[in-house]
Amino acid sequence: MSEENEQKPVNFHEMELDDRILKAIAKLGWQTPTMIQEKAIPLLLEGKDVLVRARTGSGKTAAFAIPVIQKILNIKQTATQQDIKALILAPSKELCHQICTVVKDLTVKCSREVRCLDISPQVELNVQKPLLVEKPDIIVGTPARTLQHIKAENLYLKKSLEILVIDEADLVFSFGYEEELRELMTYLPKLYQAILASATLSEDVKNLKSLVLHNPVILKLEEPDLAPASQLTHYLLYAEEMDKATILYALLKLHLIRGKTIIFVNTVDKCYKIKLYLEQFGIPTCVLNSELPATIRCHSVNQFNQGIYDIIIASDEKALEQPGNERNFRETKKSKRRKDKESGVSRGIDFQFVANVINFDFPLDAEAYIHRAGRTARGNNQGSVLSFICIKEKPLQEIVERTINQGQDTSIFKSYQFKLDEVEAFKYRAKDAWKAVTRIAVREARLKEIKQEIFNCQKLKSYFEDNPNDLQVLRHDKALHTVRIQQHLSDVPEYIIPPTLKSLAGVTKRKRKRDNYRTENSTTKFQVKKSNPLLSMQFEGFSKKKKK
Repeated sequence: MSEENEQKPVNFHEMELDDRILKAIAKLGWQTPTMIQEKAIPLLLEGKDVLVRARTGSGKTAAFAIPVIQKILNIKQTATQQDIKALILAPSKELCHQICTVVKDLTVKCSREVRCLDISPQVELNVQKPLLVEKPDIIVGTPARTLQHIKAENLYLKKSLEILVIDEADLVFSFGYEEELRELMTYLPKLYQAILASATLSEDVKNLKSLVLHNPVILKLEEPDLAPASQLTHYLLYAEEMDKATILYALLKLHLIRGKTIIFVNTVDKCYKIKLYLEQFGIPTCVLNSELPATIRCHSVNQFNQGIYDIIIASDEKALEQPGNERNFRETKKSKRRKDKESGVSRGIDFQFVANVINFDFPLDAEAYIHRAGRTARGNNQGSVLSFICIKEKPLQEIVERTINQGQDTSIFKSYQFKLDEVEAFKYRAKDAWKAVTRIAVREARLKEIKQEIFNCQKLKSYFEDNPNDLQVLRHDKALHTVRIQQHLSDVPEYIIPPTLKSLAGVTKRKRKRDNYRTENSTTKFQVKKSNPLLSMQFEGFSKKKKK
């Protein structure tokens, strides 16, 4: 009986948390703590230094945010003056914004007692100085930005700081923050509680551990890097570039992919090429990469999370910096475009309720695959990953498969059966649209979007501050129109849809209006399987031909 009690999961209300935090947790809809939260929160409340290692999507942010808030509330009971008590460092602006949002959500019932400030936005230091003078309880920022404020004497932590948190610790050094972080440590007190949160225990994390932590508890959960097969399904589809484009068009236009989707590619140019390609078929998408201003990136993620649009095309910045890939190295060397080193897409950012991840370009290593896949199947939600693989990418896929399987008899990857000749009519349209997206069109699209977004943010900044609701109207899936749009391509005539797909897509003789297959009342096969959206694509018309 005692063993059963030991295995019984601990609930939030059993952790001796303040009622105001418990009410905020209930408002967020978190019924039970995740495994990492259950293990980490009690240790942190005891005041121990902790190195938290858990996979992406396991709830690491709340695992350190909850005890930080609780400790500040405890300090407030006897404190005689207002001081900065916690510093949270993260490698990217998007992640800083996300952390600050989580903290504010958790302090919604005690916002007067616990205040949080994100200093990562690249505005003039003097703009944030008045906010720092008020000494908010929690500061969130990148190492470089925090150091700038310290040197400008806007921020003084030597006497008041009690908690230091470094999130996504394995990325801090790889983002080029090693020198800033070492210098930053000289401005901190000798004694403080330190927390490192990371998805991996890399060599950089070990170096950071010796620099920051004192006799830490290493909390490494015995869990796989990826969500279990019952929650996350992995598909492979072998196709060359033109066939990839055709399949993507067919799947999206016929709404055979259900729910929010992130399409990953390996270069920023490919982001815009696919956006312009899909734009010709009337499929709205948003591009997310390091060249866009940080405020736009954060706003895009927020609107995606709110369901304003369903498809994001993201470039994996690691692919542009991978020294082992000669082609990408040459591309990076030739490019003179200024990238924001404080940006990250496949790591850290919390895309919420993502149903599908599509690897249009296969990632360069197992770590990149794991973190792309980690964008879906978060918490207790279902998810799927569909990877398009051309002949050149086959060796990469085999390396990733061996690394992830780790000697297991069965592979995590399932072959996704697709008969391309069934959508031959789609291929003709796709080929014309793909060729229409030239290098010049891509370059013009990049320049146009950057100028457009800078105008929206800078010129209308004061207006949106006074009218925050109007900010929601600003859409990031707008058409770029650097490629000639043919209106007829946005429609899918019934005659080009294979007979085996008509019932699945909801197209009938009685219902031929545009987008009929999107109605909530239709009883199609994919609606029955919507809990795992990519499973809906396993239909009879695309089944594998029987061998003679």
